[in-house]
Amino acid sequence: MFLKWILVLIIMIVPAKKKLEPEPPYGLMVEFIREPSGLRILDPKPEFSWIVPDDAKSQTAYQILVSSSIEKLDNNIGDIWDSGKNFSSQSSEVELSGTELAEYRTYHWKIRVWDYMDKPSLYSEGQSFTTGKFSDYATTRNKFQATIIRPQKIIKTGSNSYFIDFGKDTFANLVLEIIPTDRDTLIIHLGEKAINNNRIDRDPGGTIRYQKVLLPVESGKTNYTLDLPPDSRNTGPSAIQLPDSVGVITPFRYCEIENCSFELKSGNVGQKAYWYYFDDGLSSFESSDTILNQVWEICKYSIKATSFAGIYVDGDRERIPYEADAYINQMGHYYTDREYSLARLTNEYFIRHPTWPTEWILHTVPMFYYDFMYTGNIESVNEYYEELKHKTLFNLARQDGLISSKNVTDEIMINLGFSNMKDRIRDIVDWPPAQKDTGWKLATPEGERDGYDMVEINTMVNAFYFRNLVLMAELAGYLGKDVDYILYRNQALKVKDTINKKLFDTTRGIYLDGELSRHSSLHANMVALAFDLVPEEYKRSVIDFIKSRGMACSVYGAQYLLEGLYKAGEADYAFSLLTATNNRSWWNMIRSGSTITMEAWDMKYKPNSDWNHAWGAAPVNIIPAHMWGIAPAEPGFSKAVIRPQLGNLTHSKIIIPIIRGTITGEFESSDISTEYLITVPANMECDFVIPDAQGKMVNLNGKMIRNETGIISLKPGINTITIIIN
Repeated sequence: MFLKWILVLIIMIVPAKKKLEPEPPYGLMVEFIREPSGLRILDPKPEFSWIVPDDAKSQTAYQILVSSSIEKLDNNIGDIWDSGKNFSSQSSEVELSGTELAEYRTYHWKIRVWDYMDKPSLYSEGQSFTTGKFSDYATTRNKFQATIIRPQKIIKTGSNSYFIDFGKDTFANLVLEIIPTDRDTLIIHLGEKAINNNRIDRDPGGTIRYQKVLLPVESGKTNYTLDLPPDSRNTGPSAIQLPDSVGVITPFRYCEIENCSFELKSGNVGQKAYWYYFDDGLSSFESSDTILNQVWEICKYSIKATSFAGIYVDGDRERIPYEADAYINQMGHYYTDREYSLARLTNEYFIRHPTWPTEWILHTVPMFYYDFMYTGNIESVNEYYEELKHKTLFNLARQDGLISSKNVTDEIMINLGFSNMKDRIRDIVDWPPAQKDTGWKLATPEGERDGYDMVEINTMVNAFYFRNLVLMAELAGYLGKDVDYILYRNQALKVKDTINKKLFDTTRGIYLDGELSRHSSLHANMVALAFDLVPEEYKRSVIDFIKSRGMACSVYGAQYLLEGLYKAGEADYAFSLLTATNNRSWWNMIRSGSTITMEAWDMKYKPNSDWNHAWGAAPVNIIPAHMWGIAPAEPGFSKAVIRPQLGNLTHSKIIIPIIRGTITGEFESSDISTEYLITVPANMECDFVIPDAQGKMVNLNGKMIRNETGIISLKPGINTITIIIN
């Protein structure tokens, strides 16, 4: 490792051959869309984004040309818009200025930038886009992809029967390219779960998918696609409907074909898989722990595979968006692909289509907040600001600041977006509940709430409420709404004070489940820790209690359990949960045979659960955002923070896409040193935070410095950091 860094430093020191012009920008996007051909841009004044080339280091100015023809663009004529040399470092979400585009027209654009020495780059390659029907505000939807996936394994199980394994569970249909010799009927079985690796489980339990389909074939016809029957539950009025061009699809990994009189080879059969536009190559993670690597892979694939509906949904059973599911999906998507439209479309869907759980509604503001932080574009927040004020549940507050869903009125329900006044929000805490809480026959006796006492003033609800107030204050500040900023900030302080006075047991040093309750659950304490409610003098007692409860929450609750642990510096314990091999672990999902994260840790914890639920994919955001600690410090990643807590790992490498390019990190640990190699995209700042190195001598890019604060400012490009272990 040291030799590699020496070579890197030599390369940095030895002058390169002088270039006449810096490299051109790349990674162009219009309205978050990377490849807009075939789509309709719905904004008359769209935003443009690009990646500043590494050799520029920083951008001091840019020039955008928008032309009515490719010929004019090639001749550097921006007859629609020529921004001129605009002295700005902004490289994402730059709005068209001075004109509005026409509907149903094709335009062409390119960009050049001036580097840190005020040298202009070459122009980027041109990009074309076509407008559609404009509205006052709209988010452009990206395209769907259809991919034919060939089998990894075909086993002949009889004279006329085959077992086929495609390797992964995928939302797809089955396609065949065969040459029948006569009219006949194939018997086809599709499923997610196999028995003994050569037979599909016909009774897999819960809503794990299996179905049998008859396929008539005839001489002279070679191409076949199954006519799958629609499922009444996931195609009903509340479900997200797929485009007609997609048709009916179902999740399956395995296929059996019976009554097959011809030899079946890999080229004869395929999964025709559907997903939202996704680039697998933009993110990766590896480490010295093989279990953690496999957990990353199943979670990353879950984000891709479950994007098939064009809005984040809760898996295949209902195909209905739920805010809590969508939050975990959104955060995972940010770290696996340079894609932002799907999250924004989902967020905006919830404005008019909320779901009943109180805490689910309280995910809406965080989703809009992170849309802004990861993109730098505040249009969506601005458009729905008044609706977001209602989504904080501010109007449910009593005199001391705390809220209760029991206080909801028809007016509040209307303001939240509900159209049926028979609906009422109610607290959920976690899912499924215990049988004692609901009597629901499919709930296990203990449920996933750790015995939570469901009292009227609920600690988990009020912790989420506090978080909403903090984030709304920030958003109000960014929008210049100073009165609202003060209102939400002061209310947040009030709620925090009341929670710590009325919902905290000072004798035991832990949080109660709510007002008048004497019970303390994992949930009440983990969200208090995750949302910065815990006073410093009680952090140790809260953490110790959390660690005594293990994984006494669902796959959804694990998101906040792990967030809280990493915030508190409990990296080793968090790592033990991520790599656990018991029944309540991600490894158990892999061991069970699923290739998409499951709705529950195991079927015994939720007997009707499915095998294709991305709300179980928390590690794909926890690993980059909290274990590696990579997050936006300012909107649009104009500044990033990297705060690694890599625990007992001896090696790790991560690559994540951001709107400004790609952040990569490498880590090696030995008995004598801890070494990092961090690559920061051009045109941004980055703080590298190593609290354990505070006051120590650190080698930064070959120069010894004393790290007084624990924070090192990294420059764009390659940064090498070595900490000598005393």
